[in-house]
Amino acid sequence: MAGTAPPDAMLFEHAACGLLAAGIDGVIVRANATVCRWLGYDAAALVGQVKLQDLFSIGGRVFYQTHCLPLLQMQGSVAEVQVDLLHRDRSRVPVLMNIVRRRHAEATVDEIAVFVATDRRSYERELLAARQTAEASLEARRGAEAQLQAINLQLSNADRRKDEFLATLAHELRNPLAPMRNVLEILKLQTAGAPPYDSSLAILERQLRHITHLVDDLMEVSRISQGQMTLRRAPVDLAAVMQAAVDDCRGLIDGAGHTLSVQLPAQPVSIDGDNTRLMQVVMNLLTNAVKYTPAGGAIWLRGWREGDQALLSVRDTGIGIPVESLASVFEMFSQLAPALERSKGGLGIGLALVRGLVGLHGGSISATSGGVGQGSEFLVRLPALAGAAAPERPAAAPAAAAPRRVLVVDDNVDAAETMTMALDMLGYEARAAHDGASGLREAEQFAPHVVLLDIGLPDLNGYEVAGRIRRAAWGAGMVLVAATGWGQDADRQRARDAGFDRHMTKPIDFTLLQALLAETSRL
Repeated sequence: MAGTAPPDAMLFEHAACGLLAAGIDGVIVRANATVCRWLGYDAAALVGQVKLQDLFSIGGRVFYQTHCLPLLQMQGSVAEVQVDLLHRDRSRVPVLMNIVRRRHAEATVDEIAVFVATDRRSYERELLAARQTAEASLEARRGAEAQLQAINLQLSNADRRKDEFLATLAHELRNPLAPMRNVLEILKLQTAGAPPYDSSLAILERQLRHITHLVDDLMEVSRISQGQMTLRRAPVDLAAVMQAAVDDCRGLIDGAGHTLSVQLPAQPVSIDGDNTRLMQVVMNLLTNAVKYTPAGGAIWLRGWREGDQALLSVRDTGIGIPVESLASVFEMFSQLAPALERSKGGLGIGLALVRGLVGLHGGSISATSGGVGQGSEFLVRLPALAGAAAPERPAAAPAAAAPRRVLVVDDNVDAAETMTMALDMLGYEARAAHDGASGLREAEQFAPHVVLLDIGLPDLNGYEVAGRIRRAAWGAGMVLVAATGWGQDADRQRARDAGFDRHMTKPIDFTLLQALLAETSRL
């Protein structure tokens, strides 16, 4: 088409970037329309009239002389040079330049591509601001994570101290309970057959047993939370567990004026579990029902098999559970407000203990209620064995113990003296010592058949005393019983390692103690 510029000329003139060509002396020999528009010139005012370096700011000229020209001479090119060019009105135009030095015929020409960098700088500023924001956010996140780790560590330490406190509290509470239990046994022996005293002592015994159960719960919850509880598994008959729990809680239920309906499994249901721990589960659920049911209420205990599961239900006509509390009743120290108002809220650990024990058996527990005043039901699910548990034979009544010598070593003088008094009344010859050194002397001189030995003694601890007795020729045949407030599995194992034959937790159950003494009398 006539009058139309060749395509390559159109491309040069209206390229997306400014294009310049300059000789070795810097004089501009060619400039496209794009760069002329950006700098406010027409081509005639630039070509042959202006040197490239004249378009730079003062700083740009210095940079061009000291950096660009040497590089062009050595390598023939310079890339991404960021400088300010001067507009015809003397304002600055930030640009990015690429320069290539080429040989054309007889002349050497610097070919320059110019890109206006205004948008680039704006982008770089935004990018820098975004980077700074991201770095600030990252630093804030790191600070939050560090703070969260510190808080988690504090919570972990607080939880550990709580568990340690509960274990220590349980141990310390056992010390005063021991002489109280001993005195109760003495009074029972002194007043046997006297109705007024029998009923009063029965009340004392129930209350003492209740306190002991609370202390046991504290200890057990601490052991579960620390992962220190080991189950002694064996086939257990669900009906036998239920009946034993009912017998133990009967006095509490009758005292509250409640009626208890018990429905044992129609067919034998056996569980691979720890008989003592499963009894704790049922007893705590029954105790909970008594506590949260107004006087004269009704409680239902039911056990049955469903597929491969053993189910146990405790239902009551008590105060009920609000919907919002159903998920939290198994939490540690959780209590319902109405029970607190009645001052019968307890410690808030019974259901937490139940959940822990059921979980250790591979089972689950859930709570349902129609709401406040509608009663509640707790349902326990446990894996059932395929066959029925072998019925346990009732233990034969212990034969009457022949007079046996018993040494009681305990730094709690009240506990030691009341224990020896009770043993004397039962027909045993008993002596007491209150520290490890005197206990060793008495053991050698008195030659007891059985030594009830406390662990926390003021000089030599019970483990050391037991070890010395076992190493002495005169102590090889003695039955050593660790009588202590510490009742965790680790404590029992340490007692066995130290040479003890048995481990009994304070306050000592006299029924178990008499059975033990009767057993040793036949050795």
